[in-house]
Amino acid sequence: MAFESLGDKLQGVFKKLRGKGKLNEKDIKDAMREIKLALLEADVNFKVVKEFVNSVSEKALGAEIMESLTPAQQLVKIVNDELTEMIGGEAARLEFSQKPPTVIMMCGLQGAGKTTATAKLALNLSKQGRRPLMVACDVYRPAAVKQLEVLGKQINQPVFQMGTDVNPVKIAKEAVAHAVKHGNDPIILDTAGRLHIDDELMDELAKIKKEVTPTEILLVVDAMTGQDAVNVAKSFNEQLDITGVILSKLDGDTRGGAALSVKQVTGKPIKFASVGEKLSDLEQFHPERMASRILGMGDVLTLIDKAQETIDEKQAAELEAKIRKQQFDLNDFLQQLRQIKKMGSFSQILGMLPGMDRKMLDQVDTEENAKRLVRIEAIIQSMTEEERRKPGIIGASRKVRISKGSGTRVQDVNQLLKQFGEMQKMMKQLSGGRQSKMLKRLRKMR
Repeated sequence: MAFESLGDKLQGVFKKLRGKGKLNEKDIKDAMREIKLALLEADVNFKVVKEFVNSVSEKALGAEIMESLTPAQQLVKIVNDELTEMIGGEAARLEFSQKPPTVIMMCGLQGAGKTTATAKLALNLSKQGRRPLMVACDVYRPAAVKQLEVLGKQINQPVFQMGTDVNPVKIAKEAVAHAVKHGNDPIILDTAGRLHIDDELMDELAKIKKEVTPTEILLVVDAMTGQDAVNVAKSFNEQLDITGVILSKLDGDTRGGAALSVKQVTGKPIKFASVGEKLSDLEQFHPERMASRILGMGDVLTLIDKAQETIDEKQAAELEAKIRKQQFDLNDFLQQLRQIKKMGSFSQILGMLPGMDRKMLDQVDTEENAKRLVRIEAIIQSMTEEERRKPGIIGASRKVRISKGSGTRVQDVNQLLKQFGEMQKMMKQLSGGRQSKMLKRLRKMR
């Protein structure tokens, strides 16, 4: 995952400081030197690092920190606030035209992931009740039009294309007319990229911009490209005046620090981040949540958002009622397991919880753990309806039958029943409603 290396190093710095108790000026200066090196090694732009370190140092060396009873925690707060500011401050939303349809132009270098990002954005907006139209304006890359059509079928969203022999400017213009006629809004233009920035590419994009006056010009930046990401963002912004950035492949590099420099260098916000290979793996970019994740403080709010997107409200209400009445059974357990699988990988979910050990997370999504989940599902499905509702009736002979029916061992059945028994005890502790009150408070914070 991007920022993993940076996160590990910053958390290491703070761990050392917490062991010291009170801090002196030398402690803070040494810590800031380590933070500076960690940012540079993670590919954060040198000028951005210099400004960041100077700002944190100025605040950290103040009397309030030096005399605080918890100076290390105070320093973490300062770093968290400055990191949030560096990568964007407040979350930036898409702008929509007051006179529909809204035109969103996607741009970037070839290989940055524009076409996939176009489909991910279309899916994201369709979930919000909009009727997006994807437009194949990349007539140069082999199979680019076909790729967009295939993605369109996967997410059940329309694609407008006129083949590869038509000028992209004309395609964009015709797409707008088509969208007006068929009630599509917004229009997402998948434009052509090049292997490097050139005058021909920029001239074509400028002509498309002039013809259809997009409300949003989103630059897709590959988070794995290092310092080149900053140079690309700067060039596109100077020539097109972009309105925002989509970070692609954020799940593919342990450094990714160049992405943290984009906002400072261009002045334009990161609006979305692609966090996985699935077409549903596009998140609105929240700077404060990303800063919190990097510093090992978790991201509970995004976890709640994911849960709300994937978990059926009626089922959730029924489950809550069962927990309160202490009627949680193996049917409910299987249902929750399937819901969690929809939310993403287990390491991704656990990584949003505060204080999780990154090394432990690396072991969560192993092939063995994936097989274990399949075994659990098979074991429960091999039980009778009565056994699922009343696991206590499962004796030795039933365990043998269930293990044979699921292709597992009796030990596996015993392990599942033991884990489920422990879970039921936890459910009893939650039946007082403290958990739901905590979640309500978290939702109010958003």
